[in-house]
Amino acid sequence: MTTPAPNPPRQEPDAPRDLVGIGIGPFNLSLAALAHPLPALDTAFYEQRPAFDWHPGLLIDGATIQVPFLADLVTLADPTSPWTFLNYLKTRHRLFPFYFAERFHIQRAEYDAYCRWVSENLPGLHFGHQVDAVRFNPERDVFEVDFTQLDTGGEAEALGRTYTRNIVLGIGTEPYVPDPLKPLVDAPAVPVIHAADYLTHRATLLAADHITVIGSGQSGAEIFLDLLRHRPAGRERLHWLGRTEAFAPMEYSKLGLEHFTPDYTRYFHALPEGVRDRLATTQWQLHKGIDTDTITAIHSELYRRTLNGGWPDATLTPGVRVRTAGRIATTKIELHLEHAQQNTRSRLTTDAVVLATGYRERPLDRILAGLDPYLRRDSRERPRVDDQYRLIMDPSVTGTGCHVYVQNAERHTHGIGTPDLGLAAWRSATILNALTGQNPYPLPTRTAFTTFGLEPHPQIPAPRRPQPTLTPLVDQR
Repeated sequence: MTTPAPNPPRQEPDAPRDLVGIGIGPFNLSLAALAHPLPALDTAFYEQRPAFDWHPGLLIDGATIQVPFLADLVTLADPTSPWTFLNYLKTRHRLFPFYFAERFHIQRAEYDAYCRWVSENLPGLHFGHQVDAVRFNPERDVFEVDFTQLDTGGEAEALGRTYTRNIVLGIGTEPYVPDPLKPLVDAPAVPVIHAADYLTHRATLLAADHITVIGSGQSGAEIFLDLLRHRPAGRERLHWLGRTEAFAPMEYSKLGLEHFTPDYTRYFHALPEGVRDRLATTQWQLHKGIDTDTITAIHSELYRRTLNGGWPDATLTPGVRVRTAGRIATTKIELHLEHAQQNTRSRLTTDAVVLATGYRERPLDRILAGLDPYLRRDSRERPRVDDQYRLIMDPSVTGTGCHVYVQNAERHTHGIGTPDLGLAAWRSATILNALTGQNPYPLPTRTAFTTFGLEPHPQIPAPRRPQPTLTPLVDQR
């Protein structure tokens, strides 16, 4: 592709940038793509990994992302951007194949390839740069960002520092292992793999005599299906356990999806802290369920294995939690299970475990240790975040016009849409509008048919239709 002209270079080496991004996942990549055409904005983004890499262990063949392709990095804020998914297809000469494929939800591997295409062509991205510390310099009214430049082997190569008026944290999430399951990862002779590393260890898992998948969400379902498809009929030797009361479909009704709109995000943010925390525990089926295509594929595969009589050796049990776990000798693991509804307990011996137990936001405390005295926290010591995605800090910092923005670290203040790819472009545009104060990306005032709460939607006047011009039927000369 022909890359658009980059932002003009900085004039002075120590001149503060307008924005420094820490982490280059999809969300900060979205921000970088939307910031690129703004000529007055001086930006830089740092990532310690050597290249863009999006959940490589979960790029299972055929697995799709759970949002439409329009939820790319930029389209829902600027469909004319050169960084759209459709433009990616155009540069690959694949527009017509995609058109005839009629796919609204693309494969994860294709989304990963699209993001890598953006990351390889977009200027201002610095991979192999590990950010070590962030401080506020009150004498210059800027943030200082210290980083280590890494060589191809991940070893320190050089130290550096940059100055900036604004920071955006996009450090992402990390694999989550519940406390009762942590002893499993200390069993080196037995394959105990978090879903994040599934493909890396898939061959080892398939060689195990008995495999247990723990987790009833989308990743657990996809991994169970993949294992099932590659185990011999009648000797599947699979267990699939989940804490939820059922292997439930994700809420994917049209009005249900409106919980992933800016309207709902604004509503959620305005709720009291206690109400937000209670809501978060009740909305699991909006984002932790399984898409119906995967559920159908699992059932179809299980049914196919009954055609010659008998049942597949696969046990699917919801409503179960793992109380404790430990090794038996050096080659097996014993799981101590509890069924919530029956109030019964049992034990399961297995040869391999896949922990599809999800992800949690990476703690900000390490990277923001130098800013801790300025941070304002809620009753549970979480950073407070305003409606423009800025950390609420002491006025001695924010009064200078310096701010720290966050991406995918604000579920406690902005709700279930926080990690959703469909809100990436909108959040990035919101940040850029706030940062520049010039509204480069006008955003809609209404995005849902649902009115959340009793405050009515703002009235949006219907566009005026032009008066028709009458054309004479005969020549009146």
